[in-house]
Formats: sequence, C-alpha cells, structure tokens
Amino acid sequence: MRKILPKLAASAVVCAALVTAGSAADVIKIGVQAPITGKYANEGQSIDNGVRLVIEQLNAKGGVLGKQIEVISCDDEGKAQKAAICARKLVNEKVLAVIGSYTSGATEAAQTTYYRNKTLQTSDGTSDSLTKHKYWTFFRNSFQNSAQADFTAKYLVKEKGYKKIVVLSDYSSYAVGLADSAAKSIKAEGGNLIYQGKIKSGTQNFTAVLTKIKSMKPDAIYFSGYYTDGGLLRAQQQQLGIDAAFIGGDSNDNPDFMKLAGKSAKGTLLVNFPTPDFLPYDAAKKFLKDYNAKYGMAPASVWALMNIDGLKAIIYAAEQTKSFDTKKISDYLHTLKDFPGITGPVSFRDDGERINTKFNVYEIQADNSYKIVNK
Repeated sequence: MRKILPKLAASAVVCAALVTAGSAADVIKIGVQAPITGKYANEGQSIDNGVRLVIEQLNAKGGVLGKQIEVISCDDEGKAQKAAICARKLVNEKVLAVIGSYTSGATEAAQTTYYRNKTLQTSDGTSDSLTKHKYWTFFRNSFQNSAQADFTAKYLVKEKGYKKIVVLSDYSSYAVGLADSAAKSIKAEGGNLIYQGKIKSGTQNFTAVLTKIKSMKPDAIYFSGYYTDGGLLRAQQQQLGIDAAFIGGDSNDNPDFMKLAGKSAKGTLLVNFPTPDFLPYDAAKKFLKDYNAKYGMAPASVWALMNIDGLKAIIYAAEQTKSFDTKKISDYLHTLKDFPGITGPVSFRDDGERINTKFNVYEIQADNSYKIVNK
C-alpha cells in the first residue's frame, strides 16, 4: 500500500500538469507595452484600452482559430529602462505579439529582446532607426520620421513660404531624428533654416531659448518633440511676443497640448496623419463609437488607432496562415497589401515599414477643434 500511494500521488501530479498545460494551450497571449502611467499616460491608456476592446470583441465571437486571447499589459512609462524590463516580462509570459510602445525610445529598447525570442512587435514609433536592423519580428504601424519631415518641409517652404524657420526638439531619439530630418528637408527645399536647437523635456520654463529665438525674428517655429512640452512652448512663445507661426510635429497632436497652451493653442499648426475624427473609413467610425461606448471618451489621438491596425493585421495574418507560428505570420505580413485598417490601407515593406504615407496639417481653432489647412 505504501508503494502504491506514492505512485498514485505522482500520477495525480502528472494529470494536474497535463490539465494545466491543456488549459494554457487554449489561450493565446497578446502583450501591450505602453506608457500607462507617467507623462504620456493618456496615450498609453488609449492603446491599452483599444487592444482590450478589440480582443474582447474577438473573444465574444469565438476567439482566433478556436482559441481565446488573453491581454497582458506592461507599463513602460515611455522610458527605455522600463521598456527593457517589460520586454523580458512579456517574453517570459510567452506572448505571441506585443503592441507598442508609444515612444520610439521605449520601442527600440525592447526590440532586440523580442527579436531574439521570436516575438512579434508592432509600434507607432516613428524613428527611422526602428527598421534599420530589418528584424523580421518588427512592424511599424505608423510612418517614419523622414516621410513626415519631407511633407513638413514642402508645406513650410513651398506652400506657406516661410522665410526664416527655426527647428526645435527635445533630446529623445524620436524628436532629434525628426528635427534633423526636417532641417535637412527644409534646406533641400531651398528654405532658410536660421536656427536649430534643443530643449530639455520637462523643464517647463523655456524662456532662455525662446528669448534667443526672438532676437532672430523668425516667422515659423517647428517643434518636433512631445505635446507635454509643445503646449508650454507655444504659450510661452506668445507671452514673449514672438510673432511666428508655431508648427508641431505629430506627437503634439494630443488634447493635453491645448490644456497646456491655453488660449495660445488657437492658430497652432499640427502635422500628423489623419486624426480619428477625420478618418473616412466605416471601420474607424465603428471603432470610435464602440470605444466611446465602453470607456466614455474618445482615444487620446490617432496613435491608439495605428496600434489597433497593427494588432488587427497580426490577427488577420494568423487567420490566413491558420497558424500561431510567428515566422509564418511575419512572412505573410511582409506580403500584406492594402489590408483595410481603421487608419487606411495597411501594407508593409520587407523591412517592416508601413507604406502609403498620408499626412495633414491641422490648425487649432478657438474651440480647440481642428481644421485641415494644407492643399
């Protein structure tokens, strides 16, 4: 009897392990890496909320290939060090794919870990460097800095005819890359770049650099950093009486820009992809309606929608290949053409770059609404 009991106990352990393994096999995990807290929290929360909404709807319809999907989120606060920790955590959780992050710096800090572990990653990060390694695991769901810089330069120099242009950035890889590309493109278009400088993000008082700029009498100030600084820059520019147009890069497109800029937000120009309210697609309108119904608000900006398109493309590729093998999914995504995303058709190059770029210039109105002003 004593010999039999250990055998029974051992069998029970094996059976329990098999049941656990069987249960786990019925679930596919999707990771979210985003700044859920910190200064970019409304963007990160929008990404996380959007992913959870889509997955909830998919699970209600039976999941993907007969399996339910579980969402596992990790808060990287938009910081490279936290992003590296998130990457290890999500890899250990054995997620199929990771949606995020919001910032290029956090995305890049996690990239190699996902590549080494054959984990798919899709991000709205716009730094050109994100696709330089040509990792087969990485797919950009937005468009790169250089494309935005070319569009911006043509608008500033050719369409608006600004004669004395200033370019400012913070020290992040995203902002520096966009500023450098914009400066190069402005010169290539024959524009007069009178000053290029940097601010320290989070400083809140930009009087020193703005006073220096004021003496140069610019007619346009282009800022490639984030809305958390852009709104304050715009307010302080007007307080100092600098009579120049203020043009913000895509990461200034956020409701908090208006809160920080106050009345000075009026007349600000923002360069970005089509914002949620201007998306003409039925899928976008339905997603925004569903999002508002569930969370009682709209997504912070178009970035959440870009990431949702990345998620939807991965799910679609899994369904088409009838596989959760990340290499098979990746190979399919590299041939994807005009997938009907909520931000427009989604296609990828062989380096994971999204193609078919489209940008708009928005002017902020007195009531904080947007008006498209480019031709």
